[in-house]
Amino acid sequence: MLPPIVVYRSRARMPRWMRMLAGFWFCWAGATQAQSVTPERLEAVVVEAIQPLVEKHRVPGMALALTIDGEPYFFNLGETALEGGEPVTEHTLFEIGSVSKTFTATLAAYAEAKGALDFGKPVSAYLPPLRGSAMDSVSVLNLATHTAGHFPLQLPVEIRSEAQLLEYFRNWQPQYTPGSKRTYANPGSGLLGLVAARSLNQPFAKAMQDSVFRGLGLSDTFVEVPQEKMAHYAEGHNRNHQPVRVNIGLLGEEAYGVRSSAADLTRYLAAQMELVKVGSEIQRALHATRQGYFRTNFYVQDMVWEQYSLPLEKSRLLAGNSRKMISEDHPVASVTPPLPPQRNVLINKTGSTGGFSTYVAFIPEKKFGFVLLANKYFPNGERVDMLYRILQAVLPEVTTSTEKEVAHTSTDGE
Repeated sequence: MLPPIVVYRSRARMPRWMRMLAGFWFCWAGATQAQSVTPERLEAVVVEAIQPLVEKHRVPGMALALTIDGEPYFFNLGETALEGGEPVTEHTLFEIGSVSKTFTATLAAYAEAKGALDFGKPVSAYLPPLRGSAMDSVSVLNLATHTAGHFPLQLPVEIRSEAQLLEYFRNWQPQYTPGSKRTYANPGSGLLGLVAARSLNQPFAKAMQDSVFRGLGLSDTFVEVPQEKMAHYAEGHNRNHQPVRVNIGLLGEEAYGVRSSAADLTRYLAAQMELVKVGSEIQRALHATRQGYFRTNFYVQDMVWEQYSLPLEKSRLLAGNSRKMISEDHPVASVTPPLPPQRNVLINKTGSTGGFSTYVAFIPEKKFGFVLLANKYFPNGERVDMLYRILQAVLPEVTTSTEKEVAHTSTDGE
C-alpha cells in the first residue's frame, strides 16, 4: 500500500531559498497579459501533476523542486522505501542516473578551464595506449556530444578490467564519420570522464568531489556516498516494486554513478542560471557545457545537455526524450561556430537507474528550474508530461499546447 501523498513546503538552511509559500504570490508577463498564480494554485498544480503518476507506478517517495522567478520551493512526498522508510526530504539522496553525465561534462570543461584539457584534441592524446587506433580521429568534444561514431548503449558485460577496457577502445571502429551522427551511449560518456580525470592526474571520484561538487557548493552530492550519509540514501524500486540499488561497473561512476538531492540539484541549476555565485573556473565550465555544437531534429546538442528553442511543443519534448533518441543513430548538423550559451531556451536531461527516475530542466531567461527525483523507475514520457503541465500553469508563454493537448503520452527513454 502506498504511503499517503503529503506534499509540503520545506524550511531548511538558507531561509530565502526555502521560504514558506503562505502569503507569497508570483506574477509574470505573458505573451499578451500579466498573469499570476497563488500558492494554493501552485500546490494544486503540483498535486495534480504527480498524484496520478505516483498512484499508477506505486512510487514510494518523490522529491520535486521548482524554481519560480529565482526562488526555489520543495515538494516532498512519501518515504525512502516501501517498507520501513523515512519521510523524503529535499536532502534525501537519490540515484540520478544519466544526469551524472552533465557533471562529467562539467569536470571535463573544468579541466579545459585549468588548461589541462583541449576538447579539440583526439582522445588518444590523453590515453597513450589508444594511440594508433580509431581514437586518433575521435575528439574529446565528440565524446561530450555523443558524436564519436557509435558506441553501444552499454559497455559489454565481459569487460571487467582496465586492461580489457583499453583493449576494447583500441579495437573499436566507428560506424560513421565522427561528428556526422549522434548516438547516445554510456561508454562514450564514461570515456569522457576517464579522459578528464587523467588530464587532471586524479582519480575520477576525487576530481569530481574536490573540483566540481565542492566548487558548486554541493553538500549532498557524491560519487562515493560516505558512511555517515547512507541513512539518507533512498532505496530504489524496480518495475516489480522490488528494492534495488545501482550496480556500478567499469565507467559507471562517470556515466551514471552520482547520487544527489533535490536541494543540491536545485542549487546546481541555480549556478547554471547564475542565481548563485561560484568560482570563476567552475562558472566557465558551466558556460562551456551549454554551448551548442550540433543540431538534431528536436534540439541543439550541447555538452550532454539538450537545448530546446521556445515556445516548445510537447510533442517535440517527448520526441527528444524518447527511447528512439537513445537507441538509434541520428544525423546531426554541425553548428559552426558553436552557439554561445542561450538564455531563452529550455535545457534538460533525464536519468534512470533500475530503481530511480530523474528529470532536470531549466530556462535561464525565466529563472525557472525543475528537479524531479523518485525512488521508482517510470518512463520518460510521464516525466515530460509532469514538467509540461507545470510549465503551462506557471509559464504558459513558453508552451504551445492547450490543456486538452497535454493529455499524457507515454514515451519511454532514459
